[in-house]
Amino acid sequence: MQSKEYSAGAVKLSFWFTEFRKVISLLRSGKTMKDIKELALYDNIFSASTPLRSKQVFDTVSKRISALSDAYYKVFENGSLEMQKLIALIAIMNTDTLFFCFLNEVYREKLIIGDSILTSADLRVFFMNKQRESEKVALWTDATLTRLQNCYKTYLAEAGLLGRGVGDRKIIKPLIDNGLAELLADSNMVSILNVFTGMR
Repeated sequence: MQSKEYSAGAVKLSFWFTEFRKVISLLRSGKTMKDIKELALYDNIFSASTPLRSKQVFDTVSKRISALSDAYYKVFENGSLEMQKLIALIAIMNTDTLFFCFLNEVYREKLIIGDSILTSADLRVFFMNKQRESEKVALWTDATLTRLQNCYKTYLAEAGLLGRGVGDRKIIKPLIDNGLAELLADSNMVSILNVFTGMR
């Protein structure tokens, strides 16, 4: 887990699972990140609305993928759709410190105590606590905080860890197979494994 300062950058980003899968497939076929960037910018392989958006998608997805070791690529390609989405979420957790903190401090704690519902109040309390801890977060507007809360819920729903809908959402504990658990442990990502298993 990389340690970085808190960022609200997620408000401009998406889960981008299809794009994540495409980049890993291209890497596995022998393309380099430089090759894929050119395909993104000149061939619009992400079907982005503008060249600027295509660059943003590539920059974000390549950063997420580069935060994982090559060993994840093979596991990803051979894994179920559910596992692939989980690996995409792991990549986000490994590049967004604040999102990881949310999962570690709220989602994991819910699993530990057996509370299967994520409420809007849970998100509000988390961000209020971060505003007390961080001068940077304290300066964020209510609109930014609301957008981050919605972004986090969307990430979790896209990854299959949270029910869809409005208001309170059902928490869905993921099934972690032994291969992925061992890979996380070997990659010094036990803290991420603990989030999914609800371990202390």
